[in-house]
Amino acid sequence: MKVLSVAEMRKADAFTISQGKSEEELIYSVGKAVAREINARFSKCEVLCCLGKGNNGKDGKVCAENLSSYGFTVYCFNAEKPDFSLFDREYSLIVDALFGTGLNREVSGDLKIAIDRINDFSCYKISVDIPSGLNGDNGLIMGACVKADETFAVQFVKRGLLLSSGKDCCGKINVLDVGIMLPEGNYVRTIEDADAKKYFLPRKNNVNKGNFGKVSVVGGSREFSGSVLLSLNSLIALKSGAGYANLTVPKSLYSDYLGLVPECTFGFLDDKDGHVVFDEEGLKVLLKYDAICIGMGMGTSNDIYDSIVFLLKNYTGNLLIDADGLNSLAKYGVDALKNKKCTVVLTPHVKEFSRLSGKTVDEILKDPVSVAKEFATTFGVTLILKSVTSVITDGEKTYFNVTGTNALSKGGSGDALSGFIAGMLLKNGETVEKVAVANYVFGKAAEIATSRENEYTVTASDVIASLPFAINSL
Repeated sequence: MKVLSVAEMRKADAFTISQGKSEEELIYSVGKAVAREINARFSKCEVLCCLGKGNNGKDGKVCAENLSSYGFTVYCFNAEKPDFSLFDREYSLIVDALFGTGLNREVSGDLKIAIDRINDFSCYKISVDIPSGLNGDNGLIMGACVKADETFAVQFVKRGLLLSSGKDCCGKINVLDVGIMLPEGNYVRTIEDADAKKYFLPRKNNVNKGNFGKVSVVGGSREFSGSVLLSLNSLIALKSGAGYANLTVPKSLYSDYLGLVPECTFGFLDDKDGHVVFDEEGLKVLLKYDAICIGMGMGTSNDIYDSIVFLLKNYTGNLLIDADGLNSLAKYGVDALKNKKCTVVLTPHVKEFSRLSGKTVDEILKDPVSVAKEFATTFGVTLILKSVTSVITDGEKTYFNVTGTNALSKGGSGDALSGFIAGMLLKNGETVEKVAVANYVFGKAAEIATSRENEYTVTASDVIASLPFAINSL
């Protein structure tokens, strides 16, 4: 599925008009499609259509006219001549067409009052194209926003429906085909089952573990030993199909991990008081692995930074850097990423990315796609900007991951995800797509775990336990 920015949608409208369809015909097509969908699904009832001043309001007006012709009792709140007495009665359905995707200012005055009054109703609310008050590019709320039960996206899903507060405001997304054509372009896409399935095809019988590669997970410290979690991190590399999984930890903590996960082999790096120090000989041992995942629970230090720099310069496999590995890069020099022999994947959440990129959190949230693409291009990496909808990009191709639940907002989720991605990196295919698929499958596992329990009790271990069922679903 293609996910469009506001500017890209404007170009699609203009392209469609250039092919012979007028703006008036487009407006009529949208309004009629919304009304037709409502008529097909709802019994004849009293409807309040809230109409703005722009094209979104015109869409809503056409919808209102068509609903009346279908036999609905329709009332129209017009933003140009607001009659707030219309909010003093009850309705079975509200159609929100106050603002479209072009909103670029804070909502205030009568329109803010109207949005607040709409949200006071308990009836079903449908927003046309985008909930009024939601930024179409980044999903930020512009002062006030309609909380819709469902959004009828016109032809294409807009970025704002999936980013930041978009998922909390748009409800269910229903895409309406109104004949808008899309010119060729490099669009953000989502991963779907068909994309993921090709990475989990039936295996041949005449194979052995050597055919599926070796992964090492490197992490831990005295304060953040995370014995079980880090071991599970390594174990879930096997869940994605790797042949070998290794866990490398500080030497003085080595005995704490032995035997906890019999599927893993173990290694160690020299340390001081439970914190890894730069150990060239120990790092050389890691060079034999096809993928390395480093950083979880290690603490931020110059030794961690030097260890990562060594791997960047000497390792030729797939290097995933997470957590304190990212923080060490941010503190001691992110430019080290430019001098590398290996394929590099970075997995920051927004605050970690702020430290890495030097941009504020607000700057990132206002345009997550552009800042992620710029960073990935500058440093030649594949980046996962983790959030409610993660942005995965190598600077050329960009994916949104829309699977997952808020149950993942717990310690350990990111660590477990990184272990799964590390195993996925051993498969054939483009790195950026493999990383996007790993996010997609992991998110599906979280959805399965949440459906069995609830969003409060699910842990990273529960998500790991649901990975087989997520893969089976493909």
